[in-house]
Amino acid sequence: MTATAAPTARRAAPDRADGPAVLAGTATLLRFALRRDRARLAAWVLGLGLLTLATANSVHTIYPTAADRAAIARGSAGPAVLAMTGPARYLADYTWGAMLGHRLLGLLVVLAGLLSALTVTRHTRAEEESGRAELVRSAAVGRHAQLAAALATAAVADLALGLLLALGLPALGVPGLGTGSALLYGAATAVGGLLFGAVAAVTVQVSAHTRTASGLALAVLGAAYALRAAGDAGGGGLSWASPIGWLQRCYPFVEDRWWPLLPALALAAGTAAAGFALSTRRDFGAGLRAARPGPATGGPFLGTPLGLALRLHRGLIGGFAAAMLLLGAMYGSLLGDADSMLKDVDQIKEALARLGGHTLADSFAALTMLVVAVVGGVYAVLATLRPYAEESAGRAVPVLATGVSRSRWLGGHLAAALLGCTAVMLAAGTGFGLAGALSTGDGGVFLRLVGAALAFAPALWVTVGFAAAVYGWLPRALPLAWAVPAYAFVIGYLGPLLKLPAGLDGLSPFGRVPRLPAAGMDWTPLAVLTLVAAALIALALAGFRRRDVD
Repeated sequence: MTATAAPTARRAAPDRADGPAVLAGTATLLRFALRRDRARLAAWVLGLGLLTLATANSVHTIYPTAADRAAIARGSAGPAVLAMTGPARYLADYTWGAMLGHRLLGLLVVLAGLLSALTVTRHTRAEEESGRAELVRSAAVGRHAQLAAALATAAVADLALGLLLALGLPALGVPGLGTGSALLYGAATAVGGLLFGAVAAVTVQVSAHTRTASGLALAVLGAAYALRAAGDAGGGGLSWASPIGWLQRCYPFVEDRWWPLLPALALAAGTAAAGFALSTRRDFGAGLRAARPGPATGGPFLGTPLGLALRLHRGLIGGFAAAMLLLGAMYGSLLGDADSMLKDVDQIKEALARLGGHTLADSFAALTMLVVAVVGGVYAVLATLRPYAEESAGRAVPVLATGVSRSRWLGGHLAAALLGCTAVMLAAGTGFGLAGALSTGDGGVFLRLVGAALAFAPALWVTVGFAAAVYGWLPRALPLAWAVPAYAFVIGYLGPLLKLPAGLDGLSPFGRVPRLPAAGMDWTPLAVLTLVAAALIALALAGFRRRDVD
């Protein structure tokens, strides 16, 4: 008997690292990512674009004459203000366009970079950590398709923002906001977003955890901003070490330099290429940096819901506390020069006068403390949404399968968030107070500024309660959790300068806090805010007990 062996199928040649097969499926993944993030990206783009357009239109109304703009330019020439805004070249002829480029371009680049970095980590490392990327990669998808699609998604958002700015600014009809300059302004913003999206493409290869990868990308963004700030405060030389400094030196509406975009684009392309190359040197689901093994046993406190929550939150608390300490110190260092910086700017003096205070420094401290508290509100939302990350990753179910109730599990995370809010505001007040005492030569400033920072803790607790209520009842509507800090920033910080109706500030929990040290202490609103926070947390626990767990 003879038998004929069936012909064996020819084995497919392995994909070459530089072949087109490694990008197979990129277009499909891009369409899926855009569909999945359509609301999120649209909110970012419209929010940043409309904020810029509204500011451009408002400065045209608030500073109508050249004398008004010259006065604010003189008040912005100090090293501390230049560190917060941008290079002094904008101040030579402080038109409305120069004012916009000086005060907003650096901030927009930072926010566009934040958007891009979070988008890239969301569609790469977060997908691997959740296990969804493994299912996608089991189909006809190339090795680099997911990273390419993530970068392309961030690029679409950046280009949309740049296009909105390029078309919207000339449409306002403000003299000096020409089409060519607006196009450069939008291009610089978009290139900044592309660059820090590429940075995230590298950091997602380093760590196996989404939060660490995001933190590394944001640390690079913060270092670039710090280099730019130090350079502009010290003459400008060090600013060339920061890509944010390159983009600000495009000088839109002043000189309209296009060439600084070229090194930024080259750096973005090289960084993205490094991300693709590093992705071939690690195992799927792992990072280039090996995770350290934890201790063999844990303490008894770790076995409680609060102990576990504090362990999970400690990195976020520590990182924000350090950042708030530095932010407070930066603002505190300005107190000694507040009178000389702002004495000739009538509009700002009027805005600060609404806050009260015996001195301009006290009023300035009260206003800037609000900015610091809003940054603390960002921490409050991130900490409150940590249970959602645990739930969506499947780590909540094993815990809830034990004797831990839903209320105790979520309550532990919310307690950690409340304690963290107090800790980060204490850190901010400490930095603000120490730097303020040194800059003014008044040691009594320290305790007053620490108290002013801690007074905002109940407002942050309300932010935690609101975000928790959204998570407990409407987990699909989690972006609503950002409404409280976003509204507080726009109304509380920009409202006095843009002369928005004063009654709008009262709708924010941050607007109910006594404006220490300019105003006197009033315990009633703080007690009311604490009760509101407790009621919102109780509402959140009730909703979480009634809904299904993912």
